[in-house]
Amino acid sequence: MVRIKRGNTAKFKRKAVLKIAKGFRGAHSKLFRIANQQVMKSLKYAYVGRKQRKRNFRKLWIVRINTAIRNNNMTYSHFIHLLKSSNIALNRKMLSQIAIRDNACLKSIIENIKK
Repeated sequence: MVRIKRGNTAKFKRKAVLKIAKGFRGAHSKLFRIANQQVMKSLKYAYVGRKQRKRNFRKLWIVRINTAIRNNNMTYSHFIHLLKSSNIALNRKMLSQIAIRDNACLKSIIENIKK
């Protein structure tokens, strides 16, 4: 069987890893072994971060809605319960935007769900 040398393949792989590691500090962007470890770690963190971003935004929306609702003498959980029971299909992202930008609209929503 013929021996296959991996020179070109290894070189392309190393170049690709070092390209991803560009911008890392010190040896983490220069030396292949260290850069490879850092790239694997950073890709793992990026994957986890994409999941956490969704959680963090939902938390932020809930906090914003809660403060706006408490200014109108109602609790967040009671507000969400009344929304569900009155079949108003607004998600938390939209409610948060309404709470920030248009307080009169939020008051009208609260009046509608209290009826």
